[in-house]
Amino acid sequence: MKTIGITGGVGAGKSLILEYLEKHYNCRVLLADRVAHIVKEPGQACYSRLVELLGKDVLCSDGTIDKRKMAEIIFSDEALLKKVNTLIHPAVEAYIMEQIRLEKEKGELDFFFVEAALLIECGYDKRLDEIWYIFADQKVRRARLKETRGYSDEKIDGIMSSQLSEEAFRAHCKQVIDNSGSPEQTYKQIDQILRG
Repeated sequence: MKTIGITGGVGAGKSLILEYLEKHYNCRVLLADRVAHIVKEPGQACYSRLVELLGKDVLCSDGTIDKRKMAEIIFSDEALLKKVNTLIHPAVEAYIMEQIRLEKEKGELDFFFVEAALLIECGYDKRLDEIWYIFADQKVRRARLKETRGYSDEKIDGIMSSQLSEEAFRAHCKQVIDNSGSPEQTYKQIDQILRG
């Protein structure tokens, strides 16, 4: 089983690629964002430490962490945000690596894909077999973000400026998928890589 990380800037079209991979390959796709929610659930790795750090006000009536309340608390306090991230990032990584271990043990899959915006920053290029950079021309990305998410130019500028440069992505990734054109053009590139 080959482990492959999928990364790229906002609006590059990673979701489209992951859908295609799930439909056409014997694989599992794990999204780091989803894992970040799992590790915050009651009984999971981060739950009690987050409640201790943020206080019981962050809880819903059913005892789960209220995502909106948590966001309000941490995004207005830089130091607290750092503390929360130092709890969540290692827990996410541990969960992902454990899922990879379990799938390798089962021996049923050909590929295990991990998608995360911060794959490179979190050192996954050293833990996975390879990383793919999903590239799309900046004009294309901007148009997608305006159309699909209703983002303003200011919001897009803010997000893009906080992400790695194209050169940094390319330097750490074994494969570059150009997703600026039609989905069919993108799928062809994926098939060439995975089917040789």
